[in-house]
Amino acid sequence: MTVPRHVLWFQVLLYLSLTLDAVSVAFQDRTPSASITETTILAANVIAACMILLFMYLVWLAAHQRKNWPRWVLTAALAFSVMSLLQVIGDSGLQVDSAIEVVSCALTAAGLYYSFTGDAVGWFNA
Repeated sequence: MTVPRHVLWFQVLLYLSLTLDAVSVAFQDRTPSASITETTILAANVIAACMILLFMYLVWLAAHQRKNWPRWVLTAALAFSVMSLLQVIGDSGLQVDSAIEVVSCALTAAGLYYSFTGDAVGWFNA
């Protein structure tokens, strides 16, 4: 069975977003300081990697297993990401890392839009 075009766009855009997130985590500053230890930095990176893998699984589950609930989990995660991003931008302004997050959120939003429109509507819950 072939995947509908909008489901394919959903998958591609969310994988691009997650790839951008992975690259962003890979290039984060890992210099320990008085307020942040090496163990804390390691734990944050492991959690970020696990979250990215979980979201990749959710995208695959929605696109290939035709499950509806992963789209809603991804939508909720996007809402939390946008709220967090707005707080970060409000506190420290738009910087390189927050600009990358803006692009990532935009890709996710576009992908989710495709998952709820067009030929994707009949794909889920089948």
